[in-house]
Amino acid sequence: MFGMKKGNTPQNSIDSLIGAGTRIEGNMVFTGGLRIDGAVRGNIKSENGQEGTLVISEKASVEGEISVGHVVINGTVIGPVTAGVSLELLPAARVTGDVEYHRIEMQQGAVIQGRLVHQTSAKTIELKLASSN
Repeated sequence: MFGMKKGNTPQNSIDSLIGAGTRIEGNMVFTGGLRIDGAVRGNIKSENGQEGTLVISEKASVEGEISVGHVVINGTVIGPVTAGVSLELLPAARVTGDVEYHRIEMQQGAVIQGRLVHQTSAKTIELKLASSN
């Protein structure tokens, strides 16, 4: 896309895989691409919150906080999700928790039980009232 900077496009390859039937308990930090087909109980974040791609497959479940640049969900997530760049919710996605995103794509059938909060990249500007003389 025009005007997209490095880090604004999802990772095209999966560097790490948590296979079906695997259960992990504990926090995870990753770089590149991570696909989860099993179960994770703990927080997941990318090394730099704006980069990295997390894919949660249809049979997967995550219980914990997610903070990753690009997130694709087609399974179950219990906990808050922060997608610094983009969030894609596929038909089998079930999210229980607040969701923060910059860009979102939600397909029919996906369910979110929580708040949807749009992040803006605009800087906060403090306005001062003009003093009357």
